[in-house]
Amino acid sequence: MLSIGEFSNLCRVSAKTLRYYAEIGLLAPSLVNPESGYRYYAMEQLETMLFINRMKAYSFSLEEIRELLKARDAGDGALYPALLQKKEQLEKRVRACQSVLEQLDGDMQALAQGKAIMAYMEKIRVQLADVPAMRLLSVRKRVRTEEYPTEYAGCFGRLFRKIAAEKLTMAAPPMVLFHSAEHTPAGLDTEFAVPVREYVTGTRDFCPGLCLKTVVRGAYTQLPSVYTKQLEWAEKEGYKCVGALYEVYVTDPTQAADEKDNVTEVYCPVKKAARKG
Repeated sequence: MLSIGEFSNLCRVSAKTLRYYAEIGLLAPSLVNPESGYRYYAMEQLETMLFINRMKAYSFSLEEIRELLKARDAGDGALYPALLQKKEQLEKRVRACQSVLEQLDGDMQALAQGKAIMAYMEKIRVQLADVPAMRLLSVRKRVRTEEYPTEYAGCFGRLFRKIAAEKLTMAAPPMVLFHSAEHTPAGLDTEFAVPVREYVTGTRDFCPGLCLKTVVRGAYTQLPSVYTKQLEWAEKEGYKCVGALYEVYVTDPTQAADEKDNVTEVYCPVKKAARKG
């Protein structure tokens, strides 16, 4: 048996943390002296503590680790899928960090060359495009910012299943329309849509007409800059937005090996603003 101090030193975990783990039922001491209250741990609990530390290093929460311990002890095969899912999450986080580092490097290079840090905005190209009418099969709902990854998968999955079941013909890549004027606690009024050739229940006509168009190659984190550039361009050239801004996903992000391979088209329906005076 090991005293709490010995166990703490071996595992590099404070006695305070060990007491907390005992309180939440994550790792209880093997023996507690009823008279002195001293806590003792069995030798085999060293591996359990090492397992906990390892899972913490993988960014599992303590609640998740409690379930992983049960899976490990039960040997029910649930541990591997949990680790696989965490690996995918961490890889996604690494890619996001790499994208931020590349962006940071670009900003530093711009400053070193005597350019403004926002000089990258000059590379965003805006053009006018006359977009023909189309027929949309869509799902419209309010979505909070943190819900978008799940909703993208869920809503488009639902639409593609309907397309397959009813043998519909896709006429263009999937798109998302943003009908909200501003962010609210309830989320953005969002329409997930796929252009199709046929009329069926759930389709509607969409006539965007004259639009500002920008082609974006790379990460979706660029999109807010594109929205800003389009609004600046519209004000400068005497246009005003008259409809829902929408994005067209030319490439399937789930199939792109790298964010750099993403191709997205951003559209903003506009009309010529009336001259003042």
